[in-house]
Amino acid sequence: MKTFALTGIFVIFILAETAIYGFAQAPAPPPMPGNHGQNGTPPVGAPIDGGLGILLALGVTYGGKKAYQAWKKRKT
Repeated sequence: MKTFALTGIFVIFILAETAIYGFAQAPAPPPMPGNHGQNGTPPVGAPIDGGLGILLALGVTYGGKKAYQAWKKRKT
């Protein structure tokens, strides 16, 4: 039952995360004349950082759990 509850919480979290970042954005307005970045290049878009930190933390946690389970199984 505990596994079922944790799986449900995980699924709800992932669905909420994708719903937040899944909305389409309006197209950006054209750049203003003279509003360029370094070396006359056009401005850069938004950084990709929304859920990457969360996914990285979940991956590290999952890997740590698997490593601990393997260590525990090998110990006994």
